[in-house]
Amino acid sequence: MFEKSHVLIIEDEIKTVNFMSMALRAKDYKVTSAQTGQAGILSFCTNNPDIILLDLGLPDMDGMKIIEEVRKVSNIPIMVVSGRKIESDIISALDAGANDYMTKPFGMGELLARVRVMERYITKENITKPNSIMQFGDLTIDTERRRIYVDNNDVHLTPLEYKFLVLLASNPGKVITHQQISKDVWGYREKGEAKSIRVCMASLRKKINDIGSEPKYIFTEIGVGYRFTDK
Repeated sequence: MFEKSHVLIIEDEIKTVNFMSMALRAKDYKVTSAQTGQAGILSFCTNNPDIILLDLGLPDMDGMKIIEEVRKVSNIPIMVVSGRKIESDIISALDAGANDYMTKPFGMGELLARVRVMERYITKENITKPNSIMQFGDLTIDTERRRIYVDNNDVHLTPLEYKFLVLLASNPGKVITHQQISKDVWGYREKGEAKSIRVCMASLRKKINDIGSEPKYIFTEIGVGYRFTDK
């Protein structure tokens, strides 16, 4: 059911991307790459990787901004891979939420060793938090690996959809109001929030196959919010 770790490389130097991709794929890692910060954020949101390898000197934004944005919604292991060797840059990246910092140039052995360290962050959380699996019929939610499965098939959710689903599933049978959803998922409350919630909910329901007149998992409490099944 679980597969080899999926590594997202956010790097604009094609030679470096090719080198890292070749090394990782040779060890059966799944690899996705992006050459700009915006493309990297989009890939993170849509492909649900397990580990991020991030260059700081991207053409459209500083990699520090990506660390900050990712850390708002995820604890995914992030390893900075950068030519910046100044101590203040390394400290800033680690303080922003990076798990490790590797300077260029580097060899294949060091890359793979450091990726294995990133994998231990995932393993450690799985060991220390054993109650990470929520099962509702054909729907499986693995909160530690941030994976969603429907009938054992991996389903890719955006970070907002994932937070939305986990909030509801963590409170089975309880009505979660629009205000609470807006605060806990989006982090704020504002006029027009209900429309954003409806759009996100429609996408989420489609992805977990919970559409139709008789939903299996998420029930709408009209004018109030949503309730997750307690069965």
